[in-house]
Amino acid sequence: MTLRLHGVATSRAARCLWLLEELGVPYEHVPQGYRDNAARTPEFLRINPNGHVPALEDGEVVVWESMAINLYLARRCGGPLAAASLAEEADLLRWSFWVMTECERHALAILMHRVAMPAERRRAALADEGERALARPFAVLEDHLDGRPWITGERFTVADVNVGSVLAWTGAAPALQAAHPRLAGWLARCLARPAQQRVQAMAAR
Repeated sequence: MTLRLHGVATSRAARCLWLLEELGVPYEHVPQGYRDNAARTPEFLRINPNGHVPALEDGEVVVWESMAINLYLARRCGGPLAAASLAEEADLLRWSFWVMTECERHALAILMHRVAMPAERRRAALADEGERALARPFAVLEDHLDGRPWITGERFTVADVNVGSVLAWTGAAPALQAAHPRLAGWLARCLARPAQQRVQAMAAR
């Protein structure tokens, strides 16, 4: 069965598109939007009753939540992006959950209030607060990357996709990145990957 991913590259579906491009497996991209209740149609609600993108169909298996989709795809497809042991599986889970709980809302505040929202709706104080809040988790990843080119060590994995897809939102916080050079270098390597560049091109269309 062909994998079918619903969502657009300007949503959290971008991280799933990134992983699919990294995996190099055949998939169908359904550019399901989310604005103006586009994801609340009866047809889409049968796929994801929450009315959010992304959602993945793999035959009879349906997965929603972008991080869950990526972890599912890595295990389903195997290869170097997936865990090679139970210990690595724990690492992939740990860092994927970490970036959601410790970083995502703060990174999103920076993205929305410095870049994405119309200028008249931006609240600089929320972006500044997000940047301050990220100093501690950034220090954690900075220390972890000492002597490691990638999150799990010598190999790029789904953990780098999941964490990188969130921390990419902090591009509008250059001072924060500059204060964490190992993290900044790792993130630059992630975002320079051809698969990520293809997803950026999708988002720019």
